Amino acid sequence: MQYRELAVPGAFEITPKQFGDPRGVFLEWFKAAAFEEALGHPLDLQQANCSVSSAGVLRGIHFADVPPGQAKYVTCAKGAVLDVVVDIRVGSPTFGRWDSVLLDDTDRRAIYLGEGLGHAFMALEDGSTVMYMCSTGYNPGREHGVHPLDPAIGIDWPTTARDGSPLSPLLSEKDEAAPTLDEAAAQGLLPTAEAVDEYVRSLRR
Repeated sequence: MQYRELAVPGAFEITPKQFGDPRGVFLEWFKAAAFEEALGHPLDLQQANCSVSSAGVLRGIHFADVPPGQAKYVTCAKGAVLDVVVDIRVGSPTFGRWDSVLLDDTDRRAIYLGEGLGHAFMALEDGSTVMYMCSTGYNPGREHGVHPLDPAIGIDWPTTARDGSPLSPLLSEKDEAAPTLDEAAAQGLLPTAEAVDEYVRSLRR
């Protein structure tokens, strides 16, 4: 299992070792000891979610108030998605930067997004099934969004599906109504880099 930090600090791509034979494939998509060695603190698992999406469905950019925020460890069990992390931490040197990992049922990679980061993904195939473990449970009063098509962020979303057909982003009404990054900052919705750093340090004690 290999960990690679992304261009947004606090986010990692995880590549598992797969063991295949004529019967199929086995892999470890999460291992607590490897996670703690790479990040310096454990993942406190409080909730596990499953999301199934049609090609073109775009979910996010979602985030939660810090503390405690909501860290996510995400993989795609079936199909393919482009998974994106956005630095929404006010005061961060990489504020507004994004990076992405292709999650699919071939390489079976995962992505970890620490507290205070924005998360979004687009499905590249019908029935794409995303599984993600969360450090906190769902709390609608503490969860927010930024519009995933905000040109100031400029995420390069795919325009072609896995089968080569054209893709058009399909958003929920809630995500469609989400503020831009600048609007969210002006409304005081975004976490600060200072608060996130302080909370992550507390996890290492």
